[in-house]
Amino acid sequence: MKNFSGKVLFLDRDDINTDEIIPAKYLTENTKEALKPYLLEDLNLEEFDPAADITNSQVVLTRANFGCGSSREHAPWALEVNGINLVIAESFARIFRQNMYNCGMLAVELDKGVIEDLFARFAGVDTRVETDLANSRFVFKSDDREETVPFTISAFDSKLIDAGGWVEYADANF
Repeated sequence: MKNFSGKVLFLDRDDINTDEIIPAKYLTENTKEALKPYLLEDLNLEEFDPAADITNSQVVLTRANFGCGSSREHAPWALEVNGINLVIAESFARIFRQNMYNCGMLAVELDKGVIEDLFARFAGVDTRVETDLANSRFVFKSDDREETVPFTISAFDSKLIDAGGWVEYADANF
């Protein structure tokens, strides 16, 4: 099973699309590793520097409609190869969300008010999240703050996570 805990990268914008996650010009690469340096290269977000900000981050916290645009597995792959296996957002594009689970990664939706609160309390400070899958909760921590946030995922998505993704699940069950 993948690691779903770690340092949080705050991306404070709605509608971050798959071309911003991994630009289309890199889709000819034939390994996940080749995508690594280009993650979020074209993301237009004030004060965001992909080279510095992605380093050592394992979790993304963002706003609504993350992963919209073209459907491609390359977007989750680019996150995964950079050590990011968890994205928390208000909502996801349907295909992106399913591609995350198919790759054994977590795409968790939280209510807008919860997302707002997390940005207000933790953005701008060094923050980590610990994911407790067994109890369906996140624990966000900074030097002087801590907040526990419950989440839900479907029983089938949980099985995909446990198996390591769709291919592994299918191999074990069919």
